[in-house]
Amino acid sequence: MFSHVMVGSNDIARSKVFYDALFAAMGAGPAMVDDRGRLAYRHNGAMFMVTTPIDGEAACGANGGTIGFGLTGPEQVDAWHEAGVAHGGTAIENPPGVRPSPFGALYLAYLRDPDGNKLCGGHRLPKQA
Repeated sequence: MFSHVMVGSNDIARSKVFYDALFAAMGAGPAMVDDRGRLAYRHNGAMFMVTTPIDGEAACGANGGTIGFGLTGPEQVDAWHEAGVAHGGTAIENPPGVRPSPFGALYLAYLRDPDGNKLCGGHRLPKQA
């Protein structure tokens, strides 16, 4: 359905440090930088990009928007969250952990990146018998 997700940044070098750490925790490589200075991450057939806003205005997080990353298990969610906090992100909402949902239990962690974009690392837990 989606070809890519792109977020804005006011400091591409700072964002590269932050997102390189997040993607390393997910088992992916560091960003490729294109000729416009945009960061591009490829993982599991998807692409995530970071750019300075094309209109020249300051980047800001979307109010009510969240970008979710599907991770392989609670351990990877925890590593992702720890990498984000250690590299300039801010832990938000509840600590990483299990949250009930109408779709079954989820193990989730939330961060804001250095520019305020809301991110979620998550894993759907197996149904209990």
